[in-house]
Amino acid sequence: MESLMIDKTKSTPEINFDINSGTLWIKGESFPENAAKFYTPILNWIKEYLKKSTSEMVFEFEIIYFNSSTSKIFMTLFDLLDDEVQDGKKVVVNWRCDKENETAIECGEEFKEDLELLPFNILLL
Repeated sequence: MESLMIDKTKSTPEINFDINSGTLWIKGESFPENAAKFYTPILNWIKEYLKKSTSEMVFEFEIIYFNSSTSKIFMTLFDLLDDEVQDGKKVVVNWRCDKENETAIECGEEFKEDLELLPFNILLL
């Protein structure tokens, strides 16, 4: 399995999933016209990686802005990771946002509330 890297565009974030470090970054803005089309291959890659990896994984989200369809995709991802933690995997999510971005902070708090076991840190920059 290879690392996954996708350059950012005007409407999609940078994806940098490094299998050597176990750190998976999603950074930028996310408001693609078709979020499912953009994120489905990424979610499939993550599912495959979760099957193969035995080391700790850190998901770093530094999203400045995202639309509601991206929010649904993120919740799907967080639910998947929450299930993995319940099965004994070591996974951490760091939700990084500007301390002035109240919307991003509130969204992070809402995501965190919906999770059972997944360590979800809100880091203010």
